[in-house]
Amino acid sequence: MELQISDLISAIKKDGIESAEKSAKEITDAAEARAQTMISDAAVEAQRIIDRAKNEADEYLAGAELNAKQAQRDAVIAFGDEVRRQFERILSAEVGKCLSGDALAKLIAAALQGENAADYALEIEQVSDVLKSELAGQIKDGLELRPTNKVSSGFRLASKDGSGYFDCSQEEISRMLMPFFRELSI
Repeated sequence: MELQISDLISAIKKDGIESAEKSAKEITDAAEARAQTMISDAAVEAQRIIDRAKNEADEYLAGAELNAKQAQRDAVIAFGDEVRRQFERILSAEVGKCLSGDALAKLIAAALQGENAADYALEIEQVSDVLKSELAGQIKDGLELRPTNKVSSGFRLASKDGSGYFDCSQEEISRMLMPFFRELSI
């Protein structure tokens, strides 16, 4: 009987060990399968993160290139505008220089040529003695001289009845000439 109990204990031990080993193998296999799934999922997630980062980098680069092209275009436009403004300033200054002294008196006389001087008033910033002496004949014929702050350089020849005027001011002559120079500078 003692042998039977010993065999029984041995059998129970053997069954318990086999059962434990089987259970341990199942747990180990399940853990390895789960680990493989986690590794596979992690690899897929890592690739998705890499792809998303690459796409974001590509979009950022494309945006940066677009911004650089826009900045270049804006710089070219700004440069052209500044050149145009400087040219307009220079043109206006040169026109202003030409609208003084003897040249101004000759231009006024030419504007009045063939016209009845008595029908006009000359609007000018400052009436000088030199201008009066140059235009003495037209003044004698009835040309009226009117100092005004509306004309900084040059003159305006206005009809006394208010029907119109001929503007030969620095600003107006520069404005009329500028389109011809813009076409040359482009």
